[in-house]
This record gives sequence, structure tokens and C-alpha cells, in this order.
Amino acid sequence: MPAVFISGANRGLGLEFARQYAGDGWQVIAACREPHRADALQKIANVTIVPLDVADTASIAALGANRDFGKLDLVINNAGIFGGSLSDESQTLDAMDGAEWLKIFQVNTIGPFEVTRALLPRLNPGAKIGIISSQLASIAGNASGGIYGYRSAKAAVNMVGRSLAVDLKAQGFIVLLLDPGWVQTDMGGASAPLQPSQSIAGLRRAIDGAEPEASGRFLTWDGREASW
Repeated sequence: MPAVFISGANRGLGLEFARQYAGDGWQVIAACREPHRADALQKIANVTIVPLDVADTASIAALGANRDFGKLDLVINNAGIFGGSLSDESQTLDAMDGAEWLKIFQVNTIGPFEVTRALLPRLNPGAKIGIISSQLASIAGNASGGIYGYRSAKAAVNMVGRSLAVDLKAQGFIVLLLDPGWVQTDMGGASAPLQPSQSIAGLRRAIDGAEPEASGRFLTWDGREASW
């Protein structure tokens, strides 16, 4: 039975990843900050729920030492925050707060790096590492400005993923930067055009079809090459 680790698995995209992989017979190791409050996650069969705060170095170290799960075939770094009040207005030129910006970087950029590093000893040969990025990370595609914290943190994690792809190539691991599209989640809002089930099904196809030469690429939920 293949095994997948998913961070931020208690809601939104992470929860849908857990549902779909568990439904297809994978062993799912689902991480979230408060497992005792992850009611929807607890209802899914074939799921081992583990505690993880990706902004807490001690929590990540504990994850690496956790013996509730073994070897992994796939790691999905999904945990992330928009920051502020979940509104673009909180990240404008005038409103962007430096302390909040650092928090966004800690969760969205440093967190995936530290989680990946902690789990490297658990990876089976040929394992894949997915990092959830965003279309808002695209520098070429930024024609509207603003959203300073979220945009910059996701653009930065793209660079983290590219470096990981280079550094882990010799070990045979495949690293993918993944744009889920604009999805109806707490972050995306009700007006988003994509359902979580659509986005995650597409991302799973992109992950499953990725060969070693795809490592370090930035891919959209429907399999296209995203613009850096």
C-alpha cells in the first residue's frame, strides 16, 4: 500500500487530498495543528492523524521522530496561510504589516522546506514531493499588484522547490511546485470557479504522471506549465 503524507489536512485542499488518496487505497498520514478538532478528517478510513505546526521548529522535529508511520512514497506540503484577514485589503501597499509578513513566510516558505527535510529519511526510492504554490506566485502574471505577503512567500517557496529538485536529484526524488487554481475553500472563497474535488483530482494526475525530468517544474492543476 503506497503511503502519502499531507500537511494542513484538516480542511480545504488538504482534506480533499486525504479523502481522495484514502479512497484509492493509500495509507494517508494526515497532519494538522489540532488533531482532536479535525472532525472531518477523523471520519476518513485509512488515515493516521499526527500533530504538526509547520511554524514551530520543535513540532517539525517531533514529526521527524514520530513512529506512528513509516516509509513514504509522496509528501504533499499543503499547509499554508493567506495572512491578515483573508482579504486583499490587508496586504496592500499601505496596510501590509511587517510582522504578519514574517508569519506568512514562516508558514508558507520555511515550513515546507523544514517539513521536507525532516521527512527525507522516511522517503522510499523514487518518492515525490509536492509543494502547493499559487497562481499568485507568478511574477510574469502579476498585473494587479498588492497581496505582498502571500505573493512573495509563494514565489519564494517556488525557489525553495527548485533548489530541492537540484539537491535531491541524485537521490532520485521528484519535486513539484503545484498551482491548485482558484478553489472554493476558506481562502479561495465561494466565488472561486473550482471545486476542491476538481482541483485535487487534477493535481493528483499531474503528480502521478511526473517523470524525473519534471522535477523542479511549476505545474497547474490541469497539467499545464505555470508561468514563473
